[in-house]
Amino acid sequence: MAEPQTLPLLEVRGLRKHFGGVKAVDGCDFSVAHGELIGLIGPNGAGKSTVIELLSGLVKPDAGTIVFDGHEIQGLAPHKIFASGLARCFQLAKEWPLLSVLENLLIAIPPDGKDTILHAFTSPRQSRAAEKAARERALEVAEQYRLYPLRNDYAYTLSGGQKRLLEFARIALARPKLALLDEPMAGVNPVLQTQIEAGIRNLLAGGTTVLLVEHNLGFVERLCDRVIVMVAGRVAAVGSMAELRENTIVQDAYLGGTSVA
Repeated sequence: MAEPQTLPLLEVRGLRKHFGGVKAVDGCDFSVAHGELIGLIGPNGAGKSTVIELLSGLVKPDAGTIVFDGHEIQGLAPHKIFASGLARCFQLAKEWPLLSVLENLLIAIPPDGKDTILHAFTSPRQSRAAEKAARERALEVAEQYRLYPLRNDYAYTLSGGQKRLLEFARIALARPKLALLDEPMAGVNPVLQTQIEAGIRNLLAGGTTVLLVEHNLGFVERLCDRVIVMVAGRVAAVGSMAELRENTIVQDAYLGGTSVA
């Protein structure tokens, strides 16, 4: 029987990033447990997106540590952070526009460690079997994320919400330990919002821990048991949305003294 995970999957300590005189992140501390779906909220300029960029390696911190799965990753290149099991979803969905939905999904499946070109010549039967298995897996995930009817469509023809679902499906195929979702509801048609919510739950059910940045507080409350509130580059409070509604610090800093609705 496997030992239960006691240490957090992600631990951020004293994280700082200043841009000139702007203290975007100014001593940020928080942790994310294995299997958690946690929200990160705050007013505009609170430092949320900068934290995501620091975690994913697109920006290097001025100070502090980021411990992911037991290893410090601050300052590593983005591809090395991704290889360690941390994936990131952008505010604007990223896709290969001139490839089909299915081709976008196949690209997301990680290689098995072999030289695929050499392996195709030396073991053609095994190579064909691996290709068939990858295609079947991609189609299965496409069905799960309601993309199967669109599998042969060019990615650029998808709506904003469909592109978001494609991004979630690619994350699911990559099987990261942690997914950073930066405003997944941005630009999404209300008709597809329930599918986006289901897509995030699918990631969690598939074993991926999720850190979610979102301005839609109702959406955050439905998905997240625990929420981190950032204000002025620091963590101001952590708790459920019900607890945060009663927190006067959060009310004053986040919504100018009004209740968190």
